[in-house]
Amino acid sequence: MTLTCPRLTLLLTSLAAHTALADGVHIEEINVIGRHVETATTASHGQISGEQLGQRPILRTGEILEVVPGLVATQHSGSGKANQYFLRGFNLDHGTDFSTTVDAMPVNMPSHGHGQGYADLNFIIPELVASIAYKKGAYYADLADFSGTGGAQVRSVNYLNDSQLELGVGNYNHRRLLASGSLLSAGGAEFIYGLEAQKYDGPWDDISEDVDKKNLWLKQVWGDEENLLSITAMAYQNSWNSADQIPRRAVQQGIISDLGSIDTTLGGESNRYSLSGHWLKTGSDSVLDVNLYAIGYDMNLWSNFTYFTQPQGDQFEQVDDRTIAGWDARYALNSEFNSLSMTNTFGSQLRHDDIDEVGLFASNLRVRTGVFRQDEVQQTSLGWYWQNRLQWSEKLSTTVGVRYDRYWFDVNALAAADPSTLAVNSGDSSDDIVTGSFNVAYQFNSHLNGFFSVGQGFHSNDARGTSIQRDPVTGETVDPVDPLVPTLGYELGLRNVVSNNIELSAALWYLEVDSELLFVGDAGTTEDTGVGSERTGLELTLYARLGEKHLVDVEYSYTDAQFVQPLDGSRDIPGALQDVFSLGLNTQWTEQFYTHLRVRHFGDYALDGGAQAEPSTLVNLRAGMQFNERWQAKLDILNLLDADDADITYYYASQLQTEAQSVDDIHYHVFEPRAFRLSVGYHF
Repeated sequence: MTLTCPRLTLLLTSLAAHTALADGVHIEEINVIGRHVETATTASHGQISGEQLGQRPILRTGEILEVVPGLVATQHSGSGKANQYFLRGFNLDHGTDFSTTVDAMPVNMPSHGHGQGYADLNFIIPELVASIAYKKGAYYADLADFSGTGGAQVRSVNYLNDSQLELGVGNYNHRRLLASGSLLSAGGAEFIYGLEAQKYDGPWDDISEDVDKKNLWLKQVWGDEENLLSITAMAYQNSWNSADQIPRRAVQQGIISDLGSIDTTLGGESNRYSLSGHWLKTGSDSVLDVNLYAIGYDMNLWSNFTYFTQPQGDQFEQVDDRTIAGWDARYALNSEFNSLSMTNTFGSQLRHDDIDEVGLFASNLRVRTGVFRQDEVQQTSLGWYWQNRLQWSEKLSTTVGVRYDRYWFDVNALAAADPSTLAVNSGDSSDDIVTGSFNVAYQFNSHLNGFFSVGQGFHSNDARGTSIQRDPVTGETVDPVDPLVPTLGYELGLRNVVSNNIELSAALWYLEVDSELLFVGDAGTTEDTGVGSERTGLELTLYARLGEKHLVDVEYSYTDAQFVQPLDGSRDIPGALQDVFSLGLNTQWTEQFYTHLRVRHFGDYALDGGAQAEPSTLVNLRAGMQFNERWQAKLDILNLLDADDADITYYYASQLQTEAQSVDDIHYHVFEPRAFRLSVGYHF
């Protein structure tokens, strides 16, 4: 359904407000065009609706997280792999230090075969997303593991207005089928279904991505938004070939083009199946919100970043096969304290990962030729938190949170390049952590709100790193990692509703991380940064209605990311984006026709070895047409300006087959060329 301009304005001006469901607090939410009613606890706390999300053109599913101001989702590999994320001066890799959930199910994977906190969003059907609530910073008691820079909470729809069948085609043999809808049953219960199938070959010279993605969502809902019970089943299967990052010298020497590959046999396979239940009960002064889930997940990934430092080649396979079960529950109680309005929220989160196999193997042409390490892991975490929100006056409120988490790790080393390391690298351990947060919100007048926040987040390290004693390949003695690593952050923010049509916000923040050891999934061992780090940043946002037709959102973030002392001669943190800018312009030309233009830019940034990555600018456009109540069409023009900037850049040593030794070089993954994607939908 095409959104009218007033409705879009309503959504934009309520962007930062959280619902009672997202916060676990029963607070009436009022949306007034041009006057933001604030229920958020910081200036970096907001929400976007599924209808708003549906206006945005995206190339890959993981880009839905770019609704978080300042977050960049790129890709250095195939379409089936988790995106590479950047936020607040962190190269988050594939998800470390940014917690993501879908219907309260954790997406980040601890002790994962490819990287700690791996967050693959390809199982999401964007059209069935009801909202994405985001919280940036380390000031939220309800965020658990991987919450150093914040988190995003994705909720699926509980009802649909109608059913639809949508077919899409595009360049490079892009094909997509979407079928979704709902069926009402006796007693007002609603059954929601969604089926997505996608195929894609990609623009690459020497490989076909051969993406074969399938998603199925089934959801049964009883009740309404205040009192409901739902059961959701999700199934995801995908296989793909990868065009990974390439060395700059290979392009300069004419060996390959920007769209070429050194190893043409890379790719992956992944499956995810889940069953979850959600019970929400709202009383006159309380809310009980309980989520239970079970997830089955597996992945095989073939990569090659250094090419031929070994005679047989450097390709390797990473494996992850696990079952996950847990809960996320909270109880919020409204009461009074000395005649002051108060809400206490008590929450608990349990997660158990039964990892049958997590491994790293040498391979050639996707055939295993050796083992680096192979392990069985049991990992359990249990967290409890209390959060108190107290309304001191009409203008002043405070939110205090305390959280306790305990982790148990059990590693059974099954195989290693050096078999003598198996016994010493097996073992069990445990650790716990207490974190706290304090937020102050003050309403200066009917337009201007101010915030001050201080708090801690944390991430867990790979379980294999907690028990490691000797390198599984060389046999050398290595240091185990700290199981749990805290972050400490501060933030000062303002949000101003200038008029019924303009909203501005600003946040000045600081975040520090102690020196830590990291487990390197691509090597099967640990790596020591040796020094601490600190990051300072400024974020500015503008949401405005221009006239009767145009809605604009402008987001800019600046980050200064430094080691506390020089590392390899520099204090600059490699991979930390300094300047990130995004612009969205939505125009409702008529009641039937709209366009949505998006610009994403990040400036040059530091790499290892003193190298610099060049700036990158991407422009996408969506044009939508509602012909009548039944038929609609959308045209996406991705990379509208056909830019050949790098989606992501690294600096490290690699060796081509013609070279006698490895060479330090820039490695990059270029934007996919301009592509047109047309989809036609029928509603019934």
